[in-house]
Amino acid sequence: QVQLVESGGGLVQPGDSLRLSCAASGFTSAYYTIGWFRQAPGKEREGVSYISNLNTYTYYADSVKGRFTISRDNAKNTVYLQMNSLKPEDTAVYYCALASGLLARAIMGAPGRYPYWGQGTQVTVSS
Repeated sequence: QVQLVESGGGLVQPGDSLRLSCAASGFTSAYYTIGWFRQAPGKEREGVSYISNLNTYTYYADSVKGRFTISRDNAKNTVYLQMNSLKPEDTAVYYCALASGLLARAIMGAPGRYPYWGQGTQVTVSS
């Protein structure tokens, strides 16, 4: 049974930083793609950043490029999302999601491609 557990959310002020963690367990695929998505109240879920466990390719949404960094620790089956220079518009519930195999760049941002999801962690950026 695949499980994803996010942690690291919280309430911060604009300009602050947070690091989210996504610990994955229970999957058997040798290769996988993990994505970070977020959903703000009244808005659709949007992709934030993606990474696979095989290559070094990473992808970022334009809204977070230059501020967020995704990384992985394969030994711990954990993916991190370092979020710097946070803005109020970054406020959302952040989810990590896992897909078996290596997703092509063109479909990395499609939530429907990820069958496994964590429970989400709230990030609130407010002064």
